[in-house]
Formats: sequence, structure tokens, C-alpha cells
Amino acid sequence: MNKKLLIIGFVSPEPKSSAAGSRMMHLIALFQSKNYDIIFATACAKSDNAFDLKSIGVTIETIQLNAPSFDVFLKSICPDVVLFDRFMIEEQFGWRVAQHCPDALRLLDTEDLHCLRKGRKQALDDQSVFDTNYLYNDVAKREIASIYRCDLSLIISEVEIDILKHQFHVNEHLLCYLPFLLNAISLKEHKALPGFKQREHFITVGNFLHAPNVDGVKYLKTSIWPAIRKKLPKAEMHVYGAYESSKLSQLNDKSQGFFIKGFVEDINAVMQEHKVCLVPLRYGAGLKGKLVDAMLNGIPCVTTSIGAEGMYGALEPNGFIEDDPMVFANMAIELYTNKIFSDRKTKAWHPSD
Repeated sequence: MNKKLLIIGFVSPEPKSSAAGSRMMHLIALFQSKNYDIIFATACAKSDNAFDLKSIGVTIETIQLNAPSFDVFLKSICPDVVLFDRFMIEEQFGWRVAQHCPDALRLLDTEDLHCLRKGRKQALDDQSVFDTNYLYNDVAKREIASIYRCDLSLIISEVEIDILKHQFHVNEHLLCYLPFLLNAISLKEHKALPGFKQREHFITVGNFLHAPNVDGVKYLKTSIWPAIRKKLPKAEMHVYGAYESSKLSQLNDKSQGFFIKGFVEDINAVMQEHKVCLVPLRYGAGLKGKLVDAMLNGIPCVTTSIGAEGMYGALEPNGFIEDDPMVFANMAIELYTNKIFSDRKTKAWHPSD
């Protein structure tokens, strides 16, 4: 008889909308490879962008907050493992799992360190340099408490493992480093990618329910794109992503070649049409799915130290890491106009002949 995994989701996974959605699909595939029967439960309404989990054999359940029906539901399935999607879900349901299924292994997928993201946002608002003092906020108390209540927490970034161990003194045995679970790129796939001369324009991608992505696009429009457009007057900036707001739509500016394109079904196809990816994040945490998408599709990037955090290890970036907006713009121009430069930055992430 197969073991049972209960995933209590923040939302239904949307792999075409966010890196968090892709992350959840990776976790589901991992447990299915170990022959787990999976039940995915959420109190959030399913969106049009949600993946059809039933199509891959996952059972879907709707649960309610603060309702005794959840206790009945738990007892009826008696899971061997319970995975909480973010600490807020563990806060809501973890104590009830502990009460009614005390033998179940409790896992927390942090997605990213929310206290780190909040601290960086506060430093940005204060127009101050981020330091470790910004980590110790109200979110940190809740997040660290959630980690201690669980048997094991899945951490997506080595940087965040280090913060938890050395800033919050969390026992390393409570932490498991688990980045994106990706298949290797084959030589055949690499050779099928469009070349430098077949591509044009700049691209950025992001789920716009995620505040750091919205801030990054505004920063791109005001502080970086004007310098690029001045040197490359025929180039265009294309902004793709789910859940575009009216405020974001107002950034659309045909006269400056800055276009808000919105949600796209196949980000890989779109990435392969573009020459350079720009990821000017000023705050955030975790690993950036848009940088992974760029690597997979042979497009070099310019990003910030926040965007690059935890992404490359000892390997050469697939582009440049720059925090100064003018240097950022100049590096973007260089990648856009210099084929040798661009090819060198993408080749390291693909199989060699």
C-alpha cells in the first residue's frame, strides 16, 4: 500500500504564472517518483491559470479555515506526510495536524524566507543599506516558530540556509536545501534554440501579484530603460506576466518602446524570440524562476545582486550582476549588440559540442 502525502496549499499551483507554482509541481513529481498517493488541499478558490492536478493523478480537496470539517477530513485520510506550503499555512493548520495525526511527518516548504524579503523592503523604504538588523521583524518570529514546529523545512536557497543557521541559530538538522528540481538540457535541445541574429528586443517576466516584481518593472521603466532606449532607439522592452494590474498597465508607453504584454501561455517560446532578459529586482528572496527560464532558453540576463542571490554558486552567471542602474543599462546594451559577448554568457549553461 502506497504512503499518503497531504499537501496543504496556499493556492492551487500555477506553473505558468509563478516560480512558486513550478516549485510545487517539482515537489509533487518528486513524491510521485517515490510512489506516494498525493492529496492536494487548499482553502483558496482555483484560478483559471491553475494546473489540472487531477490529470496527473493527484486528488483535489477543498478545505475551510477554522472549521471542524478539517479535523474530520484529516482523520479520514490519515496521511503519512503533510507538506505545508509557506509558514502561514502551517500556522493555520499545523496544530490540528499535530493533534489529529501525531505520527505524520510534518514538512514546511518556505518558498523563500519571508522575513528576508520584508526586511529588504523596509531597508528600501528607509533608503538605507540592508543589514542583518532588518531580519528581526514580526514576520521572522512567526516564520522561525513555524520552522521549529515542523520536522523538516525545505529551503530553496543556500544563502537562506546560511541566514537561518547563523543569524537565527536554527539547528541544521531541521533544514533541507532543496533548490529547483530541473532536468538537464540536452545537446539536441541546445542546438534547436534560435541564435543571436534570430532574436530581438528585451524581455522581463514576473507574476505581478508579487510586489518585488511590480517594483522591479517600475524601476526598470524609470531608471534603466531610458538609457537603453537612448542608445538603441529601435529596441523594445516587453514585460510579460500574470495578474497585470491597472497601475502596471499605465506603464505601457509606445513612444518609448515599453510594452506591458501580460500573461503568456508558453514563456519558453516567448523567451526564445528575445535577445536579452532584464531582471532589476531591488528586494526579494529565494531563487528567481525568470532567471532559470532564461538559462533554459539560451538568453543572457542582466540582474541585480538580489536577483542573482543563490542562483549561480561558483559558476559564471549567464550575463551580468549590476546594482547601479547606469552600469546595468550599459551591460544590457553590450549583450544586445555584441554577439561574441552574448554567446559567451549563454554557452556556459548549455552542453558543449
